Amino acid sequence: MKHTLNKGVTFGLTSGAITTLGLMVGLHSETKSAAIVIGGILTIAVADAFSDALGIHISEEGENQHSQREVWRATVATFLTKFLFAMTFLVPILLLPLSTAIIVSVAWGMAVLAILSYLIARNERKRPWKVMGEHLGIAALVIIIAHFLGDWISTFIK
Repeated sequence: MKHTLNKGVTFGLTSGAITTLGLMVGLHSETKSAAIVIGGILTIAVADAFSDALGIHISEEGENQHSQREVWRATVATFLTKFLFAMTFLVPILLLPLSTAIIVSVAWGMAVLAILSYLIARNERKRPWKVMGEHLGIAALVIIIAHFLGDWISTFIK
């Protein structure tokens, strides 16, 4: 039971941070529109949370090692974690100027990933800085690529 719940929460937080930040940064670079960024966040919170939850559901079933209850626990944990975490990125967008909100959102997402990575490293008795560096490096790469992709796309729609 602990495995499936842990899997859903850690996957939901990781995917919620990286996917939402990548989309937000890319849309901001492309459009500079708060309404479009908000629409992207809401889409991620619903459609991608369901998609990730189904992915975890099928993955857990495919292992053929978990009861139906455990499979559904992982599924629901993934959906709720991703949905709720993605929704937290709306707060800065609604309260701050868009460019500032993007910076605050990146800091928030990276902080959550850093804490999660630290806890994972500690649990696995690994060097925290190595695990944190790996995870934050991948997240930063996604954000940077999304930014430049948004810039590139904006050259075609202006």
